[in-house]
Amino acid sequence: MATGKYSRVDGRKSSSYCSIATIVVFVIFCLVGIWMLMSSSIVPVKNSEFLSMETGNEVKQTLSQSDSKQFDDTSGDLSGAETREDGSGLSSKELGITNEDNSLDNLVVESNNEEKESQNSAEKNLEENHANESSDEKTESESGQKMVDEDDGKDRETNSRDRESNLETGEAENEGGEMKNKLHTESEESSGENGSESAESGKNYGVDGTADKLKHVGKEANLTEEKNGKNQDEHLELSADHNIVESKENNQASNEILPVGAQSEILTETTTQNGAWSTQAVESQNEKKSQLSSTSSKNNDHHWKLCKSTAGPDYIPCLDNWQVIRKLPSTMHYEHRERHCPDEAPTCLVPLPEGYKRSIKWPKSRDKIWYYNVPHTKLAEVKGHQNWVKVTGEYLTFPGGGTQFVNGALHYIDFIQESVPEIAWGKRTRVVLDVGCGVASFGGYLSERNVLAMSFAPKDEHEAQVQFALERGIPAILNVMGTKRLPFPSSVFDLVHCARCRVPWHVEGGKLLLELNRVLRPGGYFVWSATPVYRKGPEDVGIWQEMSRLTKSMCWELVVVKKDKLNNVGAAIYRKPTSNDCYNKRSRNAPPLCEESDDPNAAWDVPLQACMHKVPVDSAKRGSLWPAQWPERLEKPPYWLNSQVGVYGKAAQSDLTADYSHWKKVVSQSYLSGMGIDWSSVRNVMDMKAVYGGFAAALKDLKVWVMNVVPIDSPDTLPVIYERGLFGMYHDWCESFNTYPRTYDVVHADHLFSSIKKRCKLVAVIAEVDRILRPEGKLIVRDNLETISEVESMAKSLKWEIRMIYSKDNEGLLCVRKTFWRPTEEEPIKSAIV
Repeated sequence: MATGKYSRVDGRKSSSYCSIATIVVFVIFCLVGIWMLMSSSIVPVKNSEFLSMETGNEVKQTLSQSDSKQFDDTSGDLSGAETREDGSGLSSKELGITNEDNSLDNLVVESNNEEKESQNSAEKNLEENHANESSDEKTESESGQKMVDEDDGKDRETNSRDRESNLETGEAENEGGEMKNKLHTESEESSGENGSESAESGKNYGVDGTADKLKHVGKEANLTEEKNGKNQDEHLELSADHNIVESKENNQASNEILPVGAQSEILTETTTQNGAWSTQAVESQNEKKSQLSSTSSKNNDHHWKLCKSTAGPDYIPCLDNWQVIRKLPSTMHYEHRERHCPDEAPTCLVPLPEGYKRSIKWPKSRDKIWYYNVPHTKLAEVKGHQNWVKVTGEYLTFPGGGTQFVNGALHYIDFIQESVPEIAWGKRTRVVLDVGCGVASFGGYLSERNVLAMSFAPKDEHEAQVQFALERGIPAILNVMGTKRLPFPSSVFDLVHCARCRVPWHVEGGKLLLELNRVLRPGGYFVWSATPVYRKGPEDVGIWQEMSRLTKSMCWELVVVKKDKLNNVGAAIYRKPTSNDCYNKRSRNAPPLCEESDDPNAAWDVPLQACMHKVPVDSAKRGSLWPAQWPERLEKPPYWLNSQVGVYGKAAQSDLTADYSHWKKVVSQSYLSGMGIDWSSVRNVMDMKAVYGGFAAALKDLKVWVMNVVPIDSPDTLPVIYERGLFGMYHDWCESFNTYPRTYDVVHADHLFSSIKKRCKLVAVIAEVDRILRPEGKLIVRDNLETISEVESMAKSLKWEIRMIYSKDNEGLLCVRKTFWRPTEEEPIKSAIV
């Protein structure tokens, strides 16, 4: 018995030695396997976790009450396709990721900690499993989690313990793994059902802009794939820094950047990758683009300086070029008020006026603005008695009057319609040109009648009149009736208005009035409210006689001459013909008809001619029929697009309809709620490349107006924009725009910068955007990734805030916010110093 007993004991010792040796060998192989797996995988992204899944089981996760409440405020997630891919190196805060602890340093440290904890967990589980097998006992596994503290956001601790493991399948729960805050149950179930499905390839960026390529290495990397796949489901939210973001924008910060329904809204003509596996061609191409973007970012680290000019905070490069103005042979035709751009566009920044404040919101801004934003009093001194503008404490106030409507613009507007009811403000008459607009009160109050007025005046002795208009939130540009055509197509304005606009219409064969005839729609009205209409002095009588002869020879019908008794003024209202019958019956060909080769739509830097273009009478030609009434004309494709091919290759009418649908979706699902823009504080908007005006049309229900710019090197779609009841102008973005600094709340650039940088320096274009954009204004850019990266780099050097960035299939969307920052070093602009 004794011998047998001792023999049995020896036998157990021998068996135990063998088991220990087996375990040691197994542990070594496990450690080697883990080391090989970790060395072939990327550093895992923080806020992810390793999850072990039994086949067919659901993965469930319970969040704390506070976390659940936070996620309830977020309306949607971005899928893996919306992971940034542009290689420009945004920090997590700039991307708008809400987890404050997502820094690259913490990411690497936590990755190392997870690897060590994973190894320790494997060893501990092996020992516990062996002990369970020897004693034939079953233990219940217990696990726990500690969620991240939103305030600290730095370290996470987990105290999960797993006492049950399956060595045959190699599945184990990671004892030191983290639990993601924002994990969709649907994503978990999908991952549980198909653990080998790989996440969409992309790049995630840490603080230093390092691109971590997500690679999938097969079945052994299922745990890593699980982390990466769920990391791509994180919410991307806008940064809500209370020190720099207005309160209403903070309320929007928890909204999704791009809704689920709009995930493909950036790219209407591109295709996404199919399949779960990436290819070497794609990986190599992406890496080249990443390196190119990185190089471009370094090259665009621009050193900005402050423009030093005589105009100071009101500097307009193409209107303040005194080197050219001083050398002009004549100023008889207002040549000194026309555009004279410097040989090289400036790349400096215009200073802010001392005491500048954020502009007052519309509609209050129509009646008053901050004095220090436009600190000019001369106009108040000269025109205050006519109720143009007055100085009232820290404000400049606008009683709504004008030279011809001292008692208010609304009465004057009603007076015009009562004189000719067919004008029908806001229905038949939608788009108006106001010549010599002053502070643009006429156009400002026309907005109450659903009328858009393009007001213009020169930069002259009426100090800052257009700047007043824009600061008030009223559409206006700087221009002059001089030697060049106006920057508009022919036959686009429903009505042209001149109230004491100081333009000598009758001189030199009526050249200036003939320019109005060019831009006035056939059947449109010209309202002339000036002293020759109602005064009987010798000079006024002489001008009236000359105007009568000229307008008759132009075949304009004098509809009515009527006096406004309240304001003690009068107006003559003319109508342009709708046929060529009158032209053919004239006894003298004066003013002459233009040559057939003369293009009436050619308007950029084209000299004026004293001739008239024939009225189109072919029903298929633009201008032969009046557009539909507003607002039907906005959505109804113009009749004259039937036989044309659109910009995007479809039939023009279908092209326009598709474009409008696209922009309605983009604006409603992305721009209005996903960029942190408080649209109640937005009034002046510019679309730098408007095409059909779809962006402006999609904003029609907001209290904003949009300046639709058609670049001179883009398809000439500006007539379509006017036909829809919108307005705009031609421009060359290699030159400065005819507006004062700090005049637009939102500037939109859709695939403009990538094309314009082929002709001129992108840094000069960005400097111009900075000039016209108000502090705290937003720039929205849609372009290819290389250009997005360049713009982003320059925006950072300007100390602008990156509000949102999105990329997909080599296309990107960027929203940045201008700040009040100005450099201290000055750069003298020799051409702008008197």
